[in-house]
Amino acid sequence: MEVIPAIDLRGGRCVNLVQGDYGRETVFGDDPPAMARRWESLGAPRLHIVDLDGAREGAPRNLDAVRDICDAVSIPVQLGGGIRDVITARRAFETGVDRLIVGTAALDPDGAASFVGEFGEAVAAGIDSRDGFVAVRGWLDTTEVRALDLAKKLVALGFLWIVFTDIQSDGMLKGTNIPALREMVESVDASVIASGGITTIDDLRAAREAGAAGAIVGRALYTGALNLKKAIQALC
Repeated sequence: MEVIPAIDLRGGRCVNLVQGDYGRETVFGDDPPAMARRWESLGAPRLHIVDLDGAREGAPRNLDAVRDICDAVSIPVQLGGGIRDVITARRAFETGVDRLIVGTAALDPDGAASFVGEFGEAVAAGIDSRDGFVAVRGWLDTTEVRALDLAKKLVALGFLWIVFTDIQSDGMLKGTNIPALREMVESVDASVIASGGITTIDDLRAAREAGAAGAIVGRALYTGALNLKKAIQALC
């Protein structure tokens, strides 16, 4: 299982939100490429970038910073936030990322299918769950669509990767929702990457035992609660 550091971008800076609340932001750095190099030097197999401005506004706003990150490291980079159509996705791929994560746009079956038709396994479905229901627009809105139902539909359309985030856990440093993660893994024929609340090596082991192909870690790395190098070694 891959341990994947997250770099959340807002206004070109590295930040972290608590439960996706834009009013509860912590700034962890003004140099995203330097942060990316730091995680690479500690053994990160890939990076997870979120354009928070893009997620809220509906179109990427930090592509220059994303390009700088891709230029700064040799490991693969995946990007989510504001990818709502194929044209925007093409622009995003030009930055050097190897995988895009589609969230809000995945609710439209025709639109979701167009991403798979154009990019195949280089596009992942981002499913953000609040109390079992899909949240969109940077988690500002919660829909009446159940996360598991959406996942099944997207896999049927051809998505091979799902980034599954439990919003209540995100940024809380209290562990992730393992039962929900396990249910997602067991319900779909796709690789599931866990996100939200992962804080300790035991959390990572639990995610691996639940069947996750990867685990995204954010605040725990930035606060020092989790040592990336030791975490990767512990999972080997």
